[in-house]
Amino acid sequence: MRKKAMATMLSAVVLLSACGTGGSTGSSGSATSSGTAPAPAAGETAKKEPVTLRVAWWGGQARHDYTLKVIELYQKKNPHVKIESEYAAFDDYWKKLAPQAAANGLPDVFQMDISYLSQYGGRGQLEDLEPYTKKGTINVADISENNLSGGKVDGKLVAMNIGSNALTATVDPQMLKDAGVTLKQDWTFADLEALGAQAKAKGKLLTSDLRHDVFFPYYLRSVGQKMYSADGTSLGYADDKPFIDFYTMYKKIYDAGYLLPLDKLAQKKGTPEEDEVALGNAFATFAWSNQFIAFNTAAKRTLEMQPIPSWSQNKALFLKPSMFLSVAKSSKVKEEAAKFIDFFVNDIEANKIIKGERGVPVSSKVKEALMPELTPEQKKVFEYVAWAEKNSSPMDPPNPVGAVEVDKLLKDIAEQIAYKKLTVEEGAAKFRKDANAILAKNKK
Repeated sequence: MRKKAMATMLSAVVLLSACGTGGSTGSSGSATSSGTAPAPAAGETAKKEPVTLRVAWWGGQARHDYTLKVIELYQKKNPHVKIESEYAAFDDYWKKLAPQAAANGLPDVFQMDISYLSQYGGRGQLEDLEPYTKKGTINVADISENNLSGGKVDGKLVAMNIGSNALTATVDPQMLKDAGVTLKQDWTFADLEALGAQAKAKGKLLTSDLRHDVFFPYYLRSVGQKMYSADGTSLGYADDKPFIDFYTMYKKIYDAGYLLPLDKLAQKKGTPEEDEVALGNAFATFAWSNQFIAFNTAAKRTLEMQPIPSWSQNKALFLKPSMFLSVAKSSKVKEEAAKFIDFFVNDIEANKIIKGERGVPVSSKVKEALMPELTPEQKKVFEYVAWAEKNSSPMDPPNPVGAVEVDKLLKDIAEQIAYKKLTVEEGAAKFRKDANAILAKNKK
């Protein structure tokens, strides 16, 4: 009886040993004669199952190039992972993403913008990343709560902030000098008309455009108002005076020829290489601080950063997550997707390739490690964001569901004003009526 019990135990041990190998071999690729693989030597890990990740982002050529290098590094460090890259210019990116979302086929990891965060997050299309931060798959030990909170929708962390940003004016200092222009630090929107006249006298533009979904809400901050109500069911400003004031100014500088004509603007894809400052045709471009390096690279000459107009009025300036990385709720490889986000945010070697182009890193450890590595242009971005942090107020909450439609409406009405199909006053009234109709759908 005892011999029988011993034999049964021995059989069980052999069976368990065989199951434990999972059919894999050691690093040498050979198995023992008994059919079991030798235990991995110190420092070696068992072979991992192959994983394919789809990763998507928007940007210009410089961003595409270095992101592919980061992906190459990740695959080198994680040979079981194959990454399929998908990228496009900003506008084309969202046109491509919409049908993918409708077909439940979003990329595993994809770049997310604050303008679309509520839309995708509110519809349950983004994975909650908090379980991955709690178990350390995504390390947030060196990231402040302020840097994390911008990626939350309805209390869930659905997007990981990958950089801090502030609005800035990128200017061509030589062009300004040649025109006899000295920009004061504390300039305002009221200065744009005079500056535009000086640019036109030299055969240049003031700037290509004032992006409506960015600069009208920013202008509202400068006059103590907000774009949206706290509950997201209506516009946040009480009367139409701010709209009328801003678009009266906009119409003046457009009619005077200080901005790029709308038909030419419509041909742009939004890449840095096409920007009018990079091409040497404009005094300034108004954009986010992380875009400065791409503008400077595309221009192939020295550009400078200047605070945005009216930044000091009501502390209108604010720090914003430059962009996020999200994991699709539909992804079949969420754990591996979370590991890739952790690498992008926390790996120092990877960030020495990125060097803050997507915004100043949110990890204090990464930021500290990068400082000695930065070029003079990259240091300008880090220093500008540090200055902005001291001279700004908290950003507005994430845009409500429907904000993308409101942004499109605003752009359409602004174009109708520019083309003289609507007066500014008519545009203000139409925008309020139609925007409130869109936002009223959020009422519960």
